[in-house]
Amino acid sequence: MKEGNSTNTRILTFVMQKFPAARKRAINDDLRLLEAGIIDSLGVLDVVAFLEQSFAIKISDEELTPENFASIKCMAAFVEKKRSEIAVSAG
Repeated sequence: MKEGNSTNTRILTFVMQKFPAARKRAINDDLRLLEAGIIDSLGVLDVVAFLEQSFAIKISDEELTPENFASIKCMAAFVEKKRSEIAVSAG
């Protein structure tokens, strides 16, 4: 579970640095970032670029769903799923 917490922390740190609205309120792993107005549609593109670069994953257009990007927890779970798929295909 430590891996997941590390992923959560990295994503949360990025969101806090990149989006001023995140710094103005207390956000946690479960906050619905899109619904709360922390991240807008253009912000999702910044998040996608960060996730791809930071975690060495490729995110397809079909994966750009609100479920995958709704909260820090959702993003971390999505990243872990992508990373496990890469590990399985590499193994």
